[in-house]
Amino acid sequence: MMCPHCEARVRDAFLKVEGVQDVKVSHEKGTAELTLVNDMSNDDIKKVVEEAGYKYISVE
Repeated sequence: MMCPHCEARVRDAFLKVEGVQDVKVSHEKGTAELTLVNDMSNDDIKKVVEEAGYKYISVE
């Protein structure tokens, strides 16, 4: 991610997923922090990031 537009694109992609309550995205840090009401697998997180057009690195 390189700009606020990228942040919005990733945030919007996650907010479409059932069980995602909130998302905080930072292009400066290259992170997305999720608040979930249901569990979400690493594979599902990776899929959302990649379908939004970005590179998935890891879940911490």
